[in-house]
Amino acid sequence: MSIRGAAFIAGAYEHPGRVLPDTSTAQIHVEAAVGALADAGLDLTDVDGYLCSGDAPGGPIAMADHLGLAARHLDSTDLGGSTYVAEVSHAAQAIAAGKCSVVLITMGGRPRSAGRRVPPSAGPAQPFEMPYGHSNPASYALAARRHMHEFGTTPAQLAEVKVAAAAHAQHNPNAFLQKPVTVEEVLGSPLIAAPLHRLDCCVVTDGGGALVVVSPQVAQSLERRTVKVLGAGEAAKHTDLGRIDLTYTGAVWSGPRAFTEAGVSHADIDYVSIYDSFTITVIITLEDLGFCAKGEGGRFVSDGTLQATGRLPFNTDGGSLCNNHPANRGGMTRTIEAVRQLRGEAAAAVQVPNCDLALVHGTGGWLGTRMGSATLILGQEDA
Repeated sequence: MSIRGAAFIAGAYEHPGRVLPDTSTAQIHVEAAVGALADAGLDLTDVDGYLCSGDAPGGPIAMADHLGLAARHLDSTDLGGSTYVAEVSHAAQAIAAGKCSVVLITMGGRPRSAGRRVPPSAGPAQPFEMPYGHSNPASYALAARRHMHEFGTTPAQLAEVKVAAAAHAQHNPNAFLQKPVTVEEVLGSPLIAAPLHRLDCCVVTDGGGALVVVSPQVAQSLERRTVKVLGAGEAAKHTDLGRIDLTYTGAVWSGPRAFTEAGVSHADIDYVSIYDSFTITVIITLEDLGFCAKGEGGRFVSDGTLQATGRLPFNTDGGSLCNNHPANRGGMTRTIEAVRQLRGEAAAAVQVPNCDLALVHGTGGWLGTRMGSATLILGQEDA
């Protein structure tokens, strides 16, 4: 069953806070939920489906109770950074199956204020990997080093991704980092895990967001401009008993599935929201999604390609590299900014002219070991 046109994003809200020491995680979820529903012109009594993930205190049952939802469809998905890209697809599937008609999706976290430890659910391999230095930066650094070895990618090319994100973040008053940077400044920042410098890494913030996904019938009844769900894809990439190739991600499978369902081509995409946990994540993802050939990502992002005036504008809110990255779940904010672009509501300096089609992609897990991908293609409500 295709979800093309089966559902619309009617509400989107990004919590403005980046450091929230006096706000609970549950409260962030509530504030985001109320904000997204208000954006759609709906309220909590309209919701009959609720989706969340591991960042929601107590999961969907506890949060539905906390929000006072009379939901007849509940779901919890945990695909790391790709979670909330996938959950838009899951909401559309539930709506298409007649399970619900107004789905609320919430996310929130306080890693900056409360700190973040690797949870017990990090996986069965955790006790064997963590003692030997496995961490998020180390894992992505392995992928970056291998990409450089195989294809000649340079640290300066990685830095171009940060430069683009920072150029956009200066126009976002809520962005955690609002100062533009140069390639030289990225390369001059301290090494975290060679070859990744501090400015190659995402920020750590508190915050959250929410989305409201509705049926076509509900969308038609709303005054708010909506965004149509056109296609989606998900995929997991495993370690293959140690024979893992670090130069590609699950996007090589999730991307084609989303493009096929949406019935569009790469040339049709006006804007991309790509989870930028690290600069290398973006370069490999662009290759795997098919915007350039494998190994050409470094050259592709050079010369301002990713900036708002470039050939393929990306992350016009500043992304996870500069704007917002609560609870390692950047898929939510990536989707929210894509909705803004399609509605023509991004910051004026970075609004993509005639933005009709947007691609959203999330990466979960670790590029250096096991990981998952989710791709979403969104369009104007009359697409």
